[in-house]
Amino acid sequence: MSEVLSPIQGIFLVAVREIRAKLRSKAFLISTAILMLSVLASVIAGGILSANPEKTKVAALGSAVSIAESFDNLEVTPVETESAATDLVENGKVEAALIPTEGKGIGFKLVSKDSTPQSLLAQLSVYPEVEVLHPLKVDSLLIYFAAIAFGLVFFISAMTFGTTIAQSVVEEKQTRIVEILIAAIPVRVLLTGKVVGNSILAFAQIAAIAVLASVGFIATGQSKLLTQFGPSIAWFVVFFVFGFVMLAALYAAAASLVSRQEDVGSATSPVMLLVMLPYILVITFNSNPLVLSIMSYIPFSAPVGMPMRIFLGTAAWWEPLLSLVILLVTTSVVIVIGAKIYSRALLRTGGRMKLAEALTGRA
Repeated sequence: MSEVLSPIQGIFLVAVREIRAKLRSKAFLISTAILMLSVLASVIAGGILSANPEKTKVAALGSAVSIAESFDNLEVTPVETESAATDLVENGKVEAALIPTEGKGIGFKLVSKDSTPQSLLAQLSVYPEVEVLHPLKVDSLLIYFAAIAFGLVFFISAMTFGTTIAQSVVEEKQTRIVEILIAAIPVRVLLTGKVVGNSILAFAQIAAIAVLASVGFIATGQSKLLTQFGPSIAWFVVFFVFGFVMLAALYAAAASLVSRQEDVGSATSPVMLLVMLPYILVITFNSNPLVLSIMSYIPFSAPVGMPMRIFLGTAAWWEPLLSLVILLVTTSVVIVIGAKIYSRALLRTGGRMKLAEALTGRA
């Protein structure tokens, strides 16, 4: 008679089995390496571009013209009045305007459109009085980069490990290995082990990406950018941890409804949609405060929406905590429902089991 495993032992054995199977997969290792290299390459590219600025277009008025022309890295457009200089800035024809100031500071001030032109200040090697016409907290290009980074990493990691769980569930049903497994451990223990094993791998991948990006920022002299991204990256990891557990339970439950690998895609397509929508929304509405606010409180999009709001500085200190509580409660409910579907559908072979039947337990 075989020895009955305790729940902890069963979860551990299943989790280790899932991790080993994934680490033996060349496709997984290659895709992970590509993702890591892509993150590092984007950080290095940003450092190279910022280290080699092109000639900056500026407008200059009166005595500021000679000052601006003394710098080789500036393309100067002389103007007759301050309003003409401001118009060029407003229309985006120049990055900034140098305006003489009488008896103040270094003799001129810098006028920009929507943010302090840090790169131009560095080129001038001086710090004049700065007047920002329409202040923005974060550069629009940087906002777009952050949206792509958070959205893409969440999308790829959730899809990769979620699909792995789904395929593993169906494979065990198709080969009837699951009948042997549940003879030694309860169905809920089997599900928990699968979620834990794949979650550990997903968390490790996300943590490695965060560390790699941080090292890249420091190595390329972009410490200030790391300071901007740091808090949002940390919150992204926290939200991803619980968000992925929720998605993993859904993937396992959805896959247990079918018995053939050919049906995995159709069975898990609703869950894939939940993973894909936050990626599309955060890129499309990366600076829309209303859409991001809504996303940050919906459990399926909170792992992307809330870090973006933290990065933009539009989230109050208590909002990430409230959003996290909502995510935790939702994850708990999803796990309970997912476990019910999984336990009722796991031993059902043949045609696809209906969701209503799995929920109610009625044939």
